[in-house]
Amino acid sequence: MAYGYTGNILRVDLTTRELSVDRPSETFYRTYMGGSALNLYYLLKEMDGDVDPLSPDNILAFSVGTLTGARVSGQSRLTITAKSPLTGAIGDSQGGGFFPAKLKFSGFDAVIVKGRAESPLYLFIDEGQAELREAGHLWGKTTEAVEVAIKNELDDQENLEVLQIGPAGEKGVKYANVLSMCCRANGRTGMGAVMGSKNFKAIVVRGFEEPEIADRTLLKEVIRTGAELFKKPANSGFGKYGTAGVLGVNNGGGGLPTNNWQSGIFDDYEAIDGPTVYKEVLKGAAEGRQESQGRDSCFSCIVRCKRVAEIKEGPFLVDPVFGGPEYETLSTLGSYCGVGNLAAICKASELCNKYGLDTISCGATISWAMEAFEAGQLTTEHTGGLEIRFGDADMVVKLVEMIATRKGFGDLLAEGSARAAEKLGFGQEFLITSKKQEAPAHMPQVKRGLALLYAMNPFGADHMGCDHDPSYSKENYPAFEERLSYLGLTNPLHAYSLQPAKVEWVRRTQYLFSFMDSANLCQLCWGASWTLYGPQDMVKLVKAVTGWDMSIDEILQVGERRLVMMRLFNQREGFGAKDDSLPEKFFNQPLQGGVSDQVTVDKAEFDAAMVEYYRQSGWDETSGHPTLETVARLGLEAL
Repeated sequence: MAYGYTGNILRVDLTTRELSVDRPSETFYRTYMGGSALNLYYLLKEMDGDVDPLSPDNILAFSVGTLTGARVSGQSRLTITAKSPLTGAIGDSQGGGFFPAKLKFSGFDAVIVKGRAESPLYLFIDEGQAELREAGHLWGKTTEAVEVAIKNELDDQENLEVLQIGPAGEKGVKYANVLSMCCRANGRTGMGAVMGSKNFKAIVVRGFEEPEIADRTLLKEVIRTGAELFKKPANSGFGKYGTAGVLGVNNGGGGLPTNNWQSGIFDDYEAIDGPTVYKEVLKGAAEGRQESQGRDSCFSCIVRCKRVAEIKEGPFLVDPVFGGPEYETLSTLGSYCGVGNLAAICKASELCNKYGLDTISCGATISWAMEAFEAGQLTTEHTGGLEIRFGDADMVVKLVEMIATRKGFGDLLAEGSARAAEKLGFGQEFLITSKKQEAPAHMPQVKRGLALLYAMNPFGADHMGCDHDPSYSKENYPAFEERLSYLGLTNPLHAYSLQPAKVEWVRRTQYLFSFMDSANLCQLCWGASWTLYGPQDMVKLVKAVTGWDMSIDEILQVGERRLVMMRLFNQREGFGAKDDSLPEKFFNQPLQGGVSDQVTVDKAEFDAAMVEYYRQSGWDETSGHPTLETVARLGLEAL
């Protein structure tokens, strides 16, 4: 085993049931690092353009990174990549937990899957040995039932990690996800539907061989840095309240999407915010034991931000095995839909994890239907008699299950809001989608850098692609100056700005975050500003784990390379500048109420920022495609 990586990439042909192993060079690993970039290498090299995302020809790639498995917070991440059935563009999704580290310990850095099995199968990797096993008896079962069945079948309750799809993936819901531990989701872009189309139910791993570390003394130094920062109230508070802690903050800034983004404030926000989740629904809350029971962790992480909800009484009983709602889920299944019933949101979240649904696209698609219904365009004739209105908690829970099982009106909503609007022939003005993917719960109207990011992101609207505007404001910049100046960012601007300096901030932090999606680092522990670790620490961690003396410029180039590879994938699928857009709603419908009242994204400023982004990136300003010079500079001519 080399430092940081196993050197083994498992190839699986489901059609022929053949398994083989690639053993790339050290240069390959240093160039791509793992994660998205590694996956994209295989997709670009070995998959033709214009394939049906749900056909056997779509390649499905699973990859950890060169840093995965080192015992430092925020490294146990897995990226899944394929052509997306939701967007038709590149699909890419990250998830955490224990599966990523255990995949590395089982002897492999990645799994590349081709073809389609005649009948359902799962892959079992056991201490370096891999086999395909029959999964017909698991097909149709929910995630908890599959976990139990596999662990009983393999007679090991302690050492197995299971990554799987639920019934939603089997039924081809366009935003079906992939889960481990029944609650750690590779959520976005419909990777679960791709697995389902291949009759591929799960990957099960067992392994104990941790990667060799090049410099353990330096690794301990990095670990201590994060441990000291975690003592600060802002970071320990994040552990206590998880991502749900930002719900009230966003509401106060007029940036909590409400009633399908008609407003940035939600009157009932306190009923679903982080402190309320902590006090009322975390496992052990009734006994005052949330600290010990209501928070879960990923492998070797001190933050323990994962929520674990349990509700034992009332109309919405919630099983803690399915985790609990994070900020995006509380927003999309809550404020997006005008719902302030925390128990109902927890139940809807449980159903998403039970059946395998991305909570963001699911909640946003329901909220789109609510606005269309209240506007009189969608009627009970379309919905099978259902009145789908904002604030109806019971309806949200009902629709989640209908979507997951594709029953009744849920069959249409399972296509996603953009495709549903296309099929119905109305409702486009209510969409909050970019490249047909529903927007997460951070609003470009009040975080203008995200307006650029949502439009430019290769796999559709996504909030995890760059830092967020408040860190680069003149008020907050002094707290983050050391990290941001290390990235060459020294000109903080107002959050509503989209001037060239803001474009540069988006682009450079996007490269950093793109590196993290290849090295597979958690963006709640690693980042450009407020997290436990900053860009300087990434340089140290790479050297400590792998022995590579990578500069920050080389790290940023890994991130840029990944983005250009995604862009090249999309280019051959027919995507270009015409698709780098925001929904008209963000420009034409002013927000209502609170500090963001009457705010929109300025269209002229946005258009100018797009051209500036292309120029700074070395992309053609008309087509939006990377120039030949940029492709050559990144060593991608042969892909």
